[in-house]
Amino acid sequence: MASEIRLAFSHPDERSIATASGDPRDRISLRDHIVEVEIGAFQAERGTTQRVRFNVVVEVRPFSSPLDDDVDRILSYDRVTEAIAIELDAERVNLLETLAERIAERILLEPQAMRAFVRIEKLDRGPGALGVEIVRSRRDLGPRIGEAAQERPHPRVVYLSNTAIARDDIAARIDAMAADGAPLILCVAAPEDAAPTAIHPLAQRRIDLLAIEQNGWVLAARAPQCKVVATRTELDWAMRNGQICIWAPSKIVLDATHGPQGRPRDTLALANWFAGHMEARELVVMDGPIPSGGSVPVRPWTAS
Repeated sequence: MASEIRLAFSHPDERSIATASGDPRDRISLRDHIVEVEIGAFQAERGTTQRVRFNVVVEVRPFSSPLDDDVDRILSYDRVTEAIAIELDAERVNLLETLAERIAERILLEPQAMRAFVRIEKLDRGPGALGVEIVRSRRDLGPRIGEAAQERPHPRVVYLSNTAIARDDIAARIDAMAADGAPLILCVAAPEDAAPTAIHPLAQRRIDLLAIEQNGWVLAARAPQCKVVATRTELDWAMRNGQICIWAPSKIVLDATHGPQGRPRDTLALANWFAGHMEARELVVMDGPIPSGGSVPVRPWTAS
């Protein structure tokens, strides 16, 4: 029992050695990598950063031929720190468990990686370090390895003004926009009725985002082929499976590490930001002005 407790709190490298299989593997490790990051499920953890420590061990398949001192043939330490940085930059997460899973999966996409030990600890939430540790292998992830390796689709993002949402033929127009088979995500204007007001800007931001989502449900009732979707995971699944989505913006906007500028009720600017965030092929505007700036092509919708 004492040995098990010692291993539980030892560096993941020791756990890797203690649980090694019969086939020989090499190991690379990252120790005490500390990053300031906004993370956590509690409201008190929003809007502030805390120190998070990463310890990672990756078991890799030994090379059967000479390396020739070529850095491009190995799993570099930089790939481990890049995996951490990419997942921290992708979106704000609530749980260390979620972050650990995503980092392990990204590392295991590397062809040499066979097993990953990921320990993440919060250093500022109490008198000690609070954390999680996971172990994942390529076998554990199964088909998710192949799914994660696929290139994400580039959707067509369509902005619908309130005039567009109210059209009698809006369901048919949406079907026409999806006719070429490109993944389709719809962004809606804020409702014309004034939303409640709050004296705190963060509270007002949430109120404005929820008002947009309410208008999304109005559109979904008028165009039942569309589903209201809130998370990146759901959006990715829907795009690969031919489902037309109406974007509910609260989660992605609030969790974005590089979020949109300005108030959410500027929904055209919000849709322009979202199109860039999704690496969309284009932003199409139905019954509204064409926004300036942005990183994707923008055009008005025209009936074919």
